[in-house]
Amino acid sequence: MEIRKTATNDIDAVMDVFAAAKRYMRAVGNASQWGDDYPDRGIVAHDIARGGSYVMTEHGEVVGTFALILGEDESYRVIEDGAWRLDKPYGTIHRLASNGKARGVSRACFDFCTAQIGYLRADTHEENRTMQQLLEAYGFRKCGIIHGAVDGGERIAYDCIVRI
Repeated sequence: MEIRKTATNDIDAVMDVFAAAKRYMRAVGNASQWGDDYPDRGIVAHDIARGGSYVMTEHGEVVGTFALILGEDESYRVIEDGAWRLDKPYGTIHRLASNGKARGVSRACFDFCTAQIGYLRADTHEENRTMQQLLEAYGFRKCGIIHGAVDGGERIAYDCIVRI
């Protein structure tokens, strides 16, 4: 699996990945995390413009996508029912999604991100059991609750310390 920055001509493929991920989430009982209008083309274009959007390809096909945002994430300033384990610079993983055609998408994402920065944060919806399991299997730990920037909804907050 190869990981590269998302190009503007990849946006249709990224939207197809999001559509497949939404179908999967709804099929496994996570119907409320991503609505019909999120993520949209605008947020992908914004992630591309700030240099934080990536696609994962296998045999030339886009099979996954994620955003890695280096620096402070506004929605992580306040954490409830817990605390971040470090007060150090971090990267945040957002919008990790797979179209289901390749195995190891989350591990490839996490390996790539930990190679960029040694302290990562992520969050997910309480109904997204799949993502919770993937994060925890990789070594992320639950830290508390944050509120999403888009809808203000509660999200389970995680962090992963690889190196300081």
